[in-house]
Amino acid sequence: MNKKILQIVVPITMLGIVGGIWFSQKQADEILLEQQIVYETEDFNLHATNIDLEQLKAHKLPMIIDFGADECIPCKQMAPVLEKVNADMHEKAIVKFVDVWKHPSAAKDYPVQVIPTQVIFNSDGTPYVPSEEVAQIIHFDNYANRETKEHMYTVHVGGLTEEQMLIILSDMGV
Repeated sequence: MNKKILQIVVPITMLGIVGGIWFSQKQADEILLEQQIVYETEDFNLHATNIDLEQLKAHKLPMIIDFGADECIPCKQMAPVLEKVNADMHEKAIVKFVDVWKHPSAAKDYPVQVIPTQVIFNSDGTPYVPSEEVAQIIHFDNYANRETKEHMYTVHVGGLTEEQMLIILSDMGV
């Protein structure tokens, strides 16, 4: 009799354990998916309080990061352009805005001397190098590492129009 009970109880117990493991793994996968969705949504939001460049590079999309301020007049003029390009280029390019008056530490790693300043990166995370045609119509400043002379940043100082932003993104293959 005990042997028959064991023949029934052991398989049922094993099924219960396997089912429990499967259920807990499924719940863990759903939580990770929810966290991934939040992570990606935040990466595509226009407004940011800081820039995690490595996290943004993981998307392998061109980036235009605008350092400005909500109360800066040229920045206010550029705000609707940033909003439109961010919406139009969703998941084709990353367009970010950081208010450096509210979040000054967000610009500490970037060559921001006046606002607005845009820092531009290719989809592979390297600094954007404009084509000759684009460089003739939009002025850019390049920054290199003093010791290695490696090109670190390509920036545009001042406001950009929607047309100029689209020209830059098109030059990067968007």
